[in-house]
Amino acid sequence: MPPIRVMLVDDQALLRTGFRMVLAAQPDMEVVAEAGDGVEALQVLRSTAVDVVLMDVRMPKLDGVETTRRVCADGQREGAPKVLILTTFDLDEYAFSALKAGASGFMLKDVPPGELLAAIRAVHSGDAVVAPSTTRRLLDRFAPMLPSAGKEPQHKELERLTDREREVMVLVAQGKSNGEIAARLVLSEATVKTHVGRILTKLGLRDRVQVVVLAYETGLVRAGGGA
Repeated sequence: MPPIRVMLVDDQALLRTGFRMVLAAQPDMEVVAEAGDGVEALQVLRSTAVDVVLMDVRMPKLDGVETTRRVCADGQREGAPKVLILTTFDLDEYAFSALKAGASGFMLKDVPPGELLAAIRAVHSGDAVVAPSTTRRLLDRFAPMLPSAGKEPQHKELERLTDREREVMVLVAQGKSNGEIAARLVLSEATVKTHVGRILTKLGLRDRVQVVVLAYETGLVRAGGGA
């Protein structure tokens, strides 16, 4: 298999150097491009094939949220890169918006090298990489900013889901893994995976991150993780 082509987008050159050193030691990864802001990143992406973009949130000229939105707007194109957001979390108030914009997940900037490498591989393979505990912390913090959904979820596409699929969607939005959902609902993990796949298909979503975002937006799950 060819190496995963990674692009580093961060306005801190020293941080890019550290990430580059970690990635360069991996036989299945290659840093093919770097940029110090979103404008430069978009320019580089026009002429460079990239699989995964490690995207900072706060940058001059064009921040990571808008850059992510523009990169992911072309996400249906074959070979379009996936975006993995790097955030300090306690300082950045845009991580939720970045996920809405199409990012495949986010990691803290001080993440251990092994976790960062695993996240890059997961994103490259099509998975989302938002840790359950971090999902809850992030969405509990930002859920009050979302529009009120009233007493019932106000997203007509949710009506396409079966009762079981809605149950699974709530648990996904609460940050549960497939194994935890299987134990909770007394199902096999394979069955849970099938339900998640059907949810994605029926709602036109790309991954579990978008499931979480939609569940909070519609009021299916509220701040604190309650249904």
